[in-house]
Amino acid sequence: MNTHELRHRGMHLNDKALFGGEQLQHLRAAVYDFCWLLDRGYARHSVIQLVGDHHQLTKRQRLAISRAACSSASRESRTAKCLPIESIKNEPLIIDGFNLIITLETAIAGGLLLHCCDGCIRDIASVHGTYRQVSETRQAIELIGHVLQSFAPASVLWLFDKPVSNSGQLAEMVRDIAKGHDWNWQAELIENPDQAILGSGKIAITSDSVILDGDVRWVNLAAHLITEYFPESWLIEFSDLV
Repeated sequence: MNTHELRHRGMHLNDKALFGGEQLQHLRAAVYDFCWLLDRGYARHSVIQLVGDHHQLTKRQRLAISRAACSSASRESRTAKCLPIESIKNEPLIIDGFNLIITLETAIAGGLLLHCCDGCIRDIASVHGTYRQVSETRQAIELIGHVLQSFAPASVLWLFDKPVSNSGQLAEMVRDIAKGHDWNWQAELIENPDQAILGSGKIAITSDSVILDGDVRWVNLAAHLITEYFPESWLIEFSDLV
């Protein structure tokens, strides 16, 4: 991809209006209501509709509150299985590739991030079946690599969704960067990374709620990276609502 074709994983045109000023209090109230309803057994798809309509939220705002909220049981379970980053020493890791890279691309570009109720930091980007490399992609992978290697994992396996267009190009970039630094990395394309991660027995690096609700040990690497390296990120706080 030529440099002039690269774009940024930054904020959307209306994000300052949708996620700033008085809207923040509406969104925090919406996330509180969302969690309250989940704790009482309401189905997530019903809660999105109910809370979104009650607070008159846009589609993008509904996506944000859905990613930020979780039940108390999920939060406690995820927290109990979360390991400190130091625990990866001499351990094999498995990385949810798109999940981690897109969040870091967003942080580098100054896009919107959510500090969610379970302690994860998530973006509200979506590949929609196609991944497009941006100006921050290589920087994100390099940063992830240098930080991981400082904690000396035994190996790192990156997984990317095979059905997503351009996933092969991203996997190849990961391999090239690893080769240049002599890092013990592999990058693979598979049909269902979530299931592969859940069944791997390795320490997972992801913020995907489906994976985190499974039987998996995980490290909250995105939150570590953003807290340590991007303290001025545009981060909306929801973790204090629990």
